[in-house]
Amino acid sequence: MKRLTLFILFCTVILSAQTQYELLDTQSLGERELKIQLPRNYEENTETFYPLILTLDGDYLFEIVAGNVDYTAYWDDMPEAIVVGVNQIETRADDLYVSDNTFFPVKSGAQFFEFIGDELITFLEDNYRVNEFRVAVGHGASANFIQFFAFKNKPIFQAYISISPSLSPYMSDNLTALFGALKSPLFFYMSTASEDFKANRTEALELNTKLEAIESAQLYYAFDNFQEANHYALASRSIPQALDHIFLVYQPISRTEYKKHILPLETSPVDYLLEKYNTIEKLFGIEKQILMNDFRAISTAIEKNKSFDYFKDLAKLARDAYPETLLSNYYMGRFFEATGNIRKAIKAYQEAYIYLEIDGITKDDLLNRADRLKAEFGY
Repeated sequence: MKRLTLFILFCTVILSAQTQYELLDTQSLGERELKIQLPRNYEENTETFYPLILTLDGDYLFEIVAGNVDYTAYWDDMPEAIVVGVNQIETRADDLYVSDNTFFPVKSGAQFFEFIGDELITFLEDNYRVNEFRVAVGHGASANFIQFFAFKNKPIFQAYISISPSLSPYMSDNLTALFGALKSPLFFYMSTASEDFKANRTEALELNTKLEAIESAQLYYAFDNFQEANHYALASRSIPQALDHIFLVYQPISRTEYKKHILPLETSPVDYLLEKYNTIEKLFGIEKQILMNDFRAISTAIEKNKSFDYFKDLAKLARDAYPETLLSNYYMGRFFEATGNIRKAIKAYQEAYIYLEIDGITKDDLLNRADRLKAEFGY
């Protein structure tokens, strides 16, 4: 029993260390309590700015979101992010108040809307290293509420996670019109479930039909209709799916991406790789180093398609990404070898000796390649 008590206390300390609590004294709403989870290496990476994931209903949604963000970022399936929860347990009805006439936030709802868009975002920008990619999360009435931010002239969020939204009248039509005329990228994830509130489920299914019909290169839309889950249980199932949808391009090249998008390419797979990482930087404001997993995928595609000329471009990319390693020499040697320039291939392999080994590619491997070519071609 004593050991169990100590274990519980230890876990409590760890959880407390991961979550900070802030009391923000607002101009119009008095004190508001925030929960904030910073990335694991936030204090060490002092030059890094992070995406912001802001969740309403922070009293119960924050832990689900923060836990999934921490886990997903740990495996590099999304960038590390700052997660902020706005507690609303005593103010939810007032915060999310929408007019019965205009169907937009008014009175206390308008005050909360302005608090999020002005005071809170400014506070977070002034006190934490947040970048310009921001995700809003809501559930039920708060899911409906976050969608109002999409109608601002300069939206403060680039992604929305709308879990079983209790849609205001005309919200479905307004979102459909808005998403069909997007001028910049926007991520929108929505979910419902078989045991969801009947009205929420019906409205979500109807909105999904409309959104699926939109043809726009700017809209990144995903929808889940979970089975055997109710209104409350679907939150824990939605968050990991939503993060996977929003940050799909950030993830290492998977078997599916390799087979579906890379292997059939008639153009340069190296250009595909560059575009993938340029998109990551453009969307999420993060300059991500090219993963060895992704170099392997492109190299394998080059070999599979016998398009060996692309090894030259891959070698240049490898020199930029991993300048202290022999990766570039390996690819350049493969290029020279495949294109018949044996002397230069031997030289590239031999010169790799002064560089660091990487990803199982050793100096001995490259020297053996050089020796094989010498023996084979009589050099």
